[in-house]
Amino acid sequence: MYLVAVLEWYSRYVVSWELDQSLEQSFVMAAVERALEQAQPEIWNSGQGSHFTSPQSLERLTAAEVRISMDGKGRALDNVFTLAALADHQI
Repeated sequence: MYLVAVLEWYSRYVVSWELDQSLEQSFVMAAVERALEQAQPEIWNSGQGSHFTSPQSLERLTAAEVRISMDGKGRALDNVFTLAALADHQI
């Protein structure tokens, strides 16, 4: 199973999440769409995985006038607090 979660960094509030058995782009985009329905962020930070660097993801965020920020390549621990936030919400 694969999990994608969208958090509001300051409060660690889980804005949206999606779980899927495959790594297809559609489950990531579903979480992105639900997040954008909830709030309009100024900055969207993610890792540099193919789901987040894909034209589909980048175009959707650009269309929503969201600035895109990405962690350094190979920096898996940059978003480690995400796991703690998800555990707090019992997802």
